Amino acid sequence: MPKQSAWQKATGEQGKAGSSTSYLGDIDFSHQPEESDNNTGNSTDTVQQPTNATSSAADAFLLPEVLVFGQADSLLGIAGAASQGTRGKDELEWRTLSRPGEVLEAVPGVIVTQHSGAGKANQFFLRGFNLDHGTDFATSVNGVPVNLPTHGHGQGYTDLNFMIPELIERVDFRKGPYYADLGDFSSAGAADIHYVSFLPQSIAQVEGGSFGYARSLYASSHLVGSGNILSAVELFHNDGPWTEPDDYKRINGVLRYSRGTPEWGYSITSMSYAGNWNATDQIAQRALDVIPGFDRFDSLGSNDGGDSQRHSLSAEWHRADTDSSTKVLLYGFYYDLDLFSNFTYFLDSPQGDQFEQEDKRGVGGLKASHTWYGDIFSRDMENTVGLQIRSDSIKNGLFQTVNRHRTDKVDYDGETISGTTREDDVWEASLSPYVENKVQWADKFRTVFGLRMDYYYFDVDGDLSANSGTRDDALVSPKGSLIFGPWAKTEYYLSGGFGFHSNSGRGVTQHVDPKTGDPVESADPLVRTKGVEIGVRTTIVKGLQSTLALWLLDIDSELVFSGDAGSTEASAPTRRYGVEWTNYYTPTKWLSLDADFSFSHAEFRETVEGEGVQGRHIPGAIDSVISTGIAFYQPGERGLFSELRLRFFGPRPLTEDNSVRSGSTSLLSAKVGYNFNENWTISVEGFNLLDNRDHEIDYYYPSRLKEEDAPHNDIHFKPVEPIAVRAALTFRF
Repeated sequence: MPKQSAWQKATGEQGKAGSSTSYLGDIDFSHQPEESDNNTGNSTDTVQQPTNATSSAADAFLLPEVLVFGQADSLLGIAGAASQGTRGKDELEWRTLSRPGEVLEAVPGVIVTQHSGAGKANQFFLRGFNLDHGTDFATSVNGVPVNLPTHGHGQGYTDLNFMIPELIERVDFRKGPYYADLGDFSSAGAADIHYVSFLPQSIAQVEGGSFGYARSLYASSHLVGSGNILSAVELFHNDGPWTEPDDYKRINGVLRYSRGTPEWGYSITSMSYAGNWNATDQIAQRALDVIPGFDRFDSLGSNDGGDSQRHSLSAEWHRADTDSSTKVLLYGFYYDLDLFSNFTYFLDSPQGDQFEQEDKRGVGGLKASHTWYGDIFSRDMENTVGLQIRSDSIKNGLFQTVNRHRTDKVDYDGETISGTTREDDVWEASLSPYVENKVQWADKFRTVFGLRMDYYYFDVDGDLSANSGTRDDALVSPKGSLIFGPWAKTEYYLSGGFGFHSNSGRGVTQHVDPKTGDPVESADPLVRTKGVEIGVRTTIVKGLQSTLALWLLDIDSELVFSGDAGSTEASAPTRRYGVEWTNYYTPTKWLSLDADFSFSHAEFRETVEGEGVQGRHIPGAIDSVISTGIAFYQPGERGLFSELRLRFFGPRPLTEDNSVRSGSTSLLSAKVGYNFNENWTISVEGFNLLDNRDHEIDYYYPSRLKEEDAPHNDIHFKPVEPIAVRAALTFRF
């Protein structure tokens, strides 16, 4: 008798059209035991076939009911590690979001902040990392990678401003280098954000709020022939509380055609984004005392900001039967960023230190995998082979500017600073095959083992011949997990593996500092990471799901390319370890509570030198994150809904000797709304309800104010926005 496919075992169905089925991509449902009943008291929401379907269209294409999975769904018997999970639409829609990137805060332990203008990629924190704009956290949307290698501003740059939160079906997340299908940037963690393929009702929504906030959204689904078209358009504007308004304007569009069922189908998705903004970058703390009348929402730069655009096209195809399953994803996108910043004010030149970073690229790639379902010694087994290919054709530039115009400058000694720090054309390509084996050796014991090979090629054509050339590198990374249980609705995990992150192509071929002409050390193309995790997942208490994970991650070297400086900066090997405890409690169908706690320690494995100090602390490494919330929902077409959420992230060392530290940040937000009927909804969101004067981010480095005769080391910070309110009116039809 042929083996059942993974999704068939999970649903107990044979994929009949119209049956209740679920397709959760990379989450494996092949061995979910009966004892894994989530026992939460929550029923799973279903989205029915659109009511505007004609009988002829329905005969040709019956849309299945889609199970909307949320945090309340147990992954006992499914997950490969304690820190793996998923967040569904039924939870995400209650969350307060001040910016699109905060969707990633649904991943336990993740903090999303901003140190510049709203159109710039967010700053991310997780597991003892200041991840900058995405290094060591891999993000994808509908399987298409978002992280940008060899980026003009920061390695792994992750800009999520093209995302429309109302279209998100779920967020799948994994942490640690334990998964064969995850490669670059995923050592700390990874998240795949999935859009819906259709909406049960069209959406027309308008929003308005504090500080010039305005947003409108239209989204709709229609049956076309034997398939379904999803379309959406978003218009957005926000000034923020800054003395010089952000005046951030963006437009987003989505067009998606899909056809099929979980056992066979395909989709074609086009997404387009454009935005431009002004920016108030982080300010020097001493400016509040040195400059009369200077306020924390004032700017020390001049005419900073930027503009960006992203246009993508992807095609996905999948099939599954009782013996095997196949997935193929082809994608391509164009990305463009011009970013103007000034973090040091007048440190290098009396004309100011504003600079421009340019990144323009075309990206193409492939993700493909095939899984066979079989057995070994009469025990269920799955074998998967996969291939990932990516090519980035990149144009990078770093320029001196005054009021966004490229120009030469003079320093304080009267020497000329060239208007062009460096320009490079880079081709970066990667080829990554992998294999994975899963075996259910006994009723209470299963294993997952994988092996991945990554080959990278860099071809850099720069304005300096000394910094041009080609280079390649390859790594082989074994990974695996041992899973025991469940006993008493409790499962135990031991996971470990090798991973890596890539460095910028400009850094791996660089031999001369483009500013000073001094010789520099080239960066290693691929930097090895090693991680281990032990954990437990339980639903033994009725209505409560809880996971506990102890983890450790080593990085051989954090030698990275600094986009702001145009050169490489070497650091010693590092070690991070910590504990994560996540909890989700649903005592009734209309009330849920969640509480996530993450504590970590990060250090260099040898003493390093900073700005005149020595030590083993990693500047910016976060050591504590707490996120807790309570949500209420009145069942039925008419009723009240609300959520209250507290997010806290603790103090961080800002110098290697820990002599300078940041403060902690606490933010309380809330959302309350009312469904008048199945068509009309009104809601109000409040942010920073306690009006705390905390900081989004802190750095410690030298800068020079216009009023000063010499530079000073100081804390530089971006304040959190003050209390703000936004209201939304939604019509569904």
